[in-house]
Amino acid sequence: MPDKPPPPIYSFSRGLGVHVFSAMPVIVNNRVAGVIYTTRTPSNIFDHLYQERAKFVLAGLAVILGTIAIGLVFSRTITLPMRELIDRAARIGRGDREAFQPLRHYGTREFAQLSHSFLGMAEQLARRSDYIATFSAHLTHELKSPLTSIKGAAELLQDSYQGRSDGLTPAEQKTFIANILSDTQRLEAMAQRLRDLARAESLPQNERTELAPVIADLRNRFPASSIEASGSLDRAIGMSSEKALIVLSHLADNAMRHKAETIRLEAVDERTTLRLTVSNDGDPISAPNRDRIFDAFFTTRRDQGGTGMGLAIARAVMASHGGSIRLKPTNEGAAFELQFPVA
Repeated sequence: MPDKPPPPIYSFSRGLGVHVFSAMPVIVNNRVAGVIYTTRTPSNIFDHLYQERAKFVLAGLAVILGTIAIGLVFSRTITLPMRELIDRAARIGRGDREAFQPLRHYGTREFAQLSHSFLGMAEQLARRSDYIATFSAHLTHELKSPLTSIKGAAELLQDSYQGRSDGLTPAEQKTFIANILSDTQRLEAMAQRLRDLARAESLPQNERTELAPVIADLRNRFPASSIEASGSLDRAIGMSSEKALIVLSHLADNAMRHKAETIRLEAVDERTTLRLTVSNDGDPISAPNRDRIFDAFFTTRRDQGGTGMGLAIARAVMASHGGSIRLKPTNEGAAFELQFPVA
């Protein structure tokens, strides 16, 4: 086979550079009269592609259409929901409360869970922000009255001492000093309630206790009250003894302020929760106040040192531990139903 380079222009069938020969001798009278041979150049890859060009065009079209279809599916299941969630995040940042509504289209189950979690978290933060704003307004109002009273009494005493006004009589001086001490005690009580509220809203961490020792501490804290307890007091609840004592102490303090002499506690084990009914024989709660007793700073005994935060703290403690508290209808005194999570 000659080793010559192929010409610049040649057919597909000649461009491989490989030749296949087949030869057969021609024998006449036992003598080789000649040789018959054939030669063939095999088809190369270009020739094969050219012959199958229709199939390759169809395959290319199929790949293009498949890519477009995958892109549309990806856009509908990922891109569009993601853009809508980004838009919702921007609207929430601008304070648009309508942005908490569910997305029109989620795409995938995982993205649906992500969007639900994100929007739920954003809504909880918004509610928390509203709560802080409302609480701050109430707190400012509650602090303003005793501070104004203390300031006024102190200024009058100062003017009297410095001779810039008619001298106060000893009885008047005693009255102003008593007012200052009373308002100071009220501020101290409010500060204690704020500390209790901060502890109440802290996240629980593997807490558990039984009601029996908590009720014993409650009796020590309120020795003047008759505290009766019965039921499943040895059932462990998912709350620390300190938090449980905060809840029961505020209920007992509220009962004493409403002239209760006896406080009854009855615990019922309901397997997944422990239901505790706390009732007293004090003054009943009026119908207009029944819907407001759990509001922070609401009190009908402000002149007796009430801060209006006791029941709000009790509800915050119960809610932070997955429990609940509600006022039960009763004909005498007041009764509260508490649902403690069991440990």
